[in-house]
Amino acid sequence: MTPFRAVGSLVLIVVGALGLNGCNEIEDTVAVVYVQNSLGAPVQGANVRLFAVGSVDQTFIGELRFDTTQVTNAAGSVSFNFSEYYKQGQAGFAVLDIEATKGSLTGIGIIKIEEELLNEQTVIME
Repeated sequence: MTPFRAVGSLVLIVVGALGLNGCNEIEDTVAVVYVQNSLGAPVQGANVRLFAVGSVDQTFIGELRFDTTQVTNAAGSVSFNFSEYYKQGQAGFAVLDIEATKGSLTGIGIIKIEEELLNEQTVIME
C-alpha cells in the first residue's frame, strides 16, 4: 500500500466515525399537561405544578427533586421541557405528581416522563 492510499484510508475512517457519531442527536424530553373541567372544557389560567419527592419511608420524607409551575394557555394546556435534566444513556427519567388549581377548582394526577419523547397527560379539575 502506498503512503497516499494509507493516508486516504485513514481520512475515510475518521470522517466515517465522525459522521456516525453525529447521527445520535438527543431529542427533547417534554411533558404536556391538558387541564379540563368536569364537562371536558379546557381551563385557561390554571396553575399547573409538576413535582417529585425523593425517597420516602416511615421516618423520612425526601426533598423535592423537581418542582416547577406554569399557567395553562387558552387551550388549557401547558408544556414543560425537561431536556436539560436528561443525560444520554440514562435508563428511565421520572414519574411526576401533577397539581392543578384555579380558584376553588383542583385536580391531581401523575405523569410518566419518558426520555426524548413528548409525554402527555390530562387532568380533570373539580
